[in-house]
Amino acid sequence: MHNNLLLLPIIIPFFAAMVLLFAPKNVTYQRIVTMIALLAATVSAFYMLGIVYAQGPQTVTFGNWPAPFGITMVSDMMSILLVLTTLVLTLFIVWYSFSTIGVEREKFYYYPGIMFILTGINGAFTTGDIFNLFVFFEVFLMSSYLLIVLGGEKKQLQGSIYYLVINIISSALFVIAVAFLYSVVGTLSMADIAVKVAELQQPAILTVIAVLFLVVFGLKAAIFPLFFWLPKAYKSAPTPVLALFGALLTKVGVYAILRTYTLIFVHDPSFTHELLMVLSILTIIFGCIGALAYFDVTLIIIYNIVIAVGVILFGVSQMNTVGLEGAMYYLVHDMLIKAALFMLGGIIVAISGTANLRQMGGLMKRYPLLGWTFLIAAFSLAGIPPLSGFIGKLLIVESGFAANNPWMSIIILLSSLVVLLSVIRIFIYAFWGEEKETATTITSTTYAQQLTPAILLVCVTIAYGVGAEAVAPYMAAASEALMQPQIYIQAVLGGK
Repeated sequence: MHNNLLLLPIIIPFFAAMVLLFAPKNVTYQRIVTMIALLAATVSAFYMLGIVYAQGPQTVTFGNWPAPFGITMVSDMMSILLVLTTLVLTLFIVWYSFSTIGVEREKFYYYPGIMFILTGINGAFTTGDIFNLFVFFEVFLMSSYLLIVLGGEKKQLQGSIYYLVINIISSALFVIAVAFLYSVVGTLSMADIAVKVAELQQPAILTVIAVLFLVVFGLKAAIFPLFFWLPKAYKSAPTPVLALFGALLTKVGVYAILRTYTLIFVHDPSFTHELLMVLSILTIIFGCIGALAYFDVTLIIIYNIVIAVGVILFGVSQMNTVGLEGAMYYLVHDMLIKAALFMLGGIIVAISGTANLRQMGGLMKRYPLLGWTFLIAAFSLAGIPPLSGFIGKLLIVESGFAANNPWMSIIILLSSLVVLLSVIRIFIYAFWGEEKETATTITSTTYAQQLTPAILLVCVTIAYGVGAEAVAPYMAAASEALMQPQIYIQAVLGGK
């Protein structure tokens, strides 16, 4: 019975999306059904988190076929934490959407699109089958194509071209990589692949396949040098869509690297994980350059996505317990804080009538609550203690020193200063100085409706940072399972 419950965070959004398709023009109906579905899915994910913590990874194999012949869904500590985080932040983004996305967009399958995206993302986090991972990727990508062009503005259509082309290329490469992997190991179950790769001791062909998977997932995660599409594609999206994409879509690529590079491709770390470490550091450096180069609120936060991806993957590349625990802490933190920052940034742009920092100023006089909330979120992003970004980054830096990569850890510490500088620049330009003439499109009522979910999400991140001790056992359990792939393999294959 418990095992079947792990499917609820996937099934509930899927059926909600289909129910929403019946009355697309009824905005009230769309909003109510979406919120009920999100609340139900979040409660089911919380319940599963307790079960996984108490009993270990839970599995369901479809069709009564024995693993590895049937398609298996696996809920271990890493996957259920990411599923829960996804649902929580989507709840706040949908609430924020009520006053930001616009009724015309709401009537054009906006909420079904979000529900189908959740189906794909939660499915990707939960599947134990490498080809099924591709299928769930395609589910959320097809929905994201709808959301990124929703409204049909010229800049959206231009930005969506980059997004569409890159994802078509990465999907084609994904199928090729899966085909190569199957030709070598003869199975698609990730647990069984891990067993077969261990038996073969990861020959050179499997190392080549590992690099191909890194390219595939790196395109989706926006690592160096494959992040070039991200700013152009994301900048054109409406604010709630941008918050959803910025918080979630690149993180699915990060998850896929994390899963495959701790479960399957672990036998040639001197090449695969060294390569991942070098690329992660270059990702951080180029993300920092982008964050400092622009005076556009949206682009600065977008380049901070790139920096965070590099920081998380550096923790993964160290392949020690402290690094993986730090990567999990920081991954959850970054999903939450990026959603909050894009929401707050959207309010700043709506008030100012522009995203250009040079044309802003003096907002603190009329919008002090927005200003101080943004400052807290900025400090959290930069990793100022005791906020949520601190503990994960500290563990990742510690992992670099433990793995004898001190200079890499120093680069991460320096990147924190760059992150702080980039977001404090938004705070200073937008909130201090002379109050400028603004072409504001926001009323006081709308302002309050937008700010409430943003503040509450920032409060969630504060609780996550201050309550790190309460979260620690879950993160420790996740990192232990990642460091000991046998736990995952045993859960799926049993005694085989």
